[in-house]
Amino acid sequence: TSPATTGERGGPARAVPRAAQGLCLSSYDMVHYGHSNQLRQARAMGDYLIVGVHTDEEIAKHKGPPVFTQEERYKMVQAIKWVDEIAPGAPYVTTLETLDKYNCDFCVHGDDITLTVDGKDTYEEVKTAGRYRECKRTQGVSTTDLVGRMLLMTKAHHSNIDEDLDYRKHTDNFGKGPKGHSPWTGVSQFLQTSQKIIQFASGKEPQPGDTIIYVAGAFDLFHIGHVDFLEKVHQLSERPYIIAGLHFDQEVNRYKGKNYPIMNIHERTLSVLACRYVSEVVIGAPYAVTADLLDHFRVTLVCHGMTEVVSDKDGSDPYEEPKRRGIFQLVDSGSNLTTDLIVQRIIKNRLEFEARNQKKEAKELAVLEAMKKLEEKH
Repeated sequence: TSPATTGERGGPARAVPRAAQGLCLSSYDMVHYGHSNQLRQARAMGDYLIVGVHTDEEIAKHKGPPVFTQEERYKMVQAIKWVDEIAPGAPYVTTLETLDKYNCDFCVHGDDITLTVDGKDTYEEVKTAGRYRECKRTQGVSTTDLVGRMLLMTKAHHSNIDEDLDYRKHTDNFGKGPKGHSPWTGVSQFLQTSQKIIQFASGKEPQPGDTIIYVAGAFDLFHIGHVDFLEKVHQLSERPYIIAGLHFDQEVNRYKGKNYPIMNIHERTLSVLACRYVSEVVIGAPYAVTADLLDHFRVTLVCHGMTEVVSDKDGSDPYEEPKRRGIFQLVDSGSNLTTDLIVQRIIKNRLEFEARNQKKEAKELAVLEAMKKLEEKH
């Protein structure tokens, strides 16, 4: 699959002359498989999907500064395989003018509400005109939940670990407004199904003449550093078939420590499958890249990024076999972003965001208090 094209109208020639075109608009700040699933559903509603991504300035005005820069966010959305084209700097409020500008028949949004600064439904105009379509929100994941996992530092989100009561107690308070539980930002557990994997999987077998490339890792909180790496690996061959081996949660925790991985194996599987550069995923790959694995998938090249390779439990090099065969290659993604750095950025942003909100709330309460006193005097 070639990467999605960027640009305003008058860009690259269309494969389909006049097909149904859909438009999705959002900030796409902390892109997770929930966003990918929305884009997958939106793409299925038409023949061509354009995704409008807001600028940093626009997001700051409505929500506060984003975690990722617009350039990072554009690249992240472009890497999702159901996106045909991105429209950088798309407006925050979706109007009919926006749809016409991008030559789209309809816009697609999840079944949660989005409001502007002054509390208006951002999709009101297009709904009235009958050019609005809705897709189901992905159960069991939200940005709030992921941030909660980072802040709480417990392992309750890992697969096959008994749920930590302390985590449940914290999460019950996380993402609640003053009136209690919000159905859109509450914390819930993601339930993997075979259907979901089928929807995300490419379904393509390697063809004769393909270069089968194997990469392994946690691919936790699938981010721009991973995208840069996979894009570079994809460029190593004319016809690459990239297989990503994902380690089980307990294995990742062994070499990463703390409460890593932030996303469990089921969530990481979908995140990686949504990437246009990946053809197949091994769910729960062995830490050591064995002769069996290489022979089974007929691997011609094994790649690893510039991050440190932690030894296996017995102290051996997990890449010993591909190195012995002369098929191991280090790939410099040109990005220094790691999951650790991403987590630090997200937590810093979220704490600043909460501090701003508390200040705002305190101001509002002070105004209410003053008004109440005035009323009592009269």
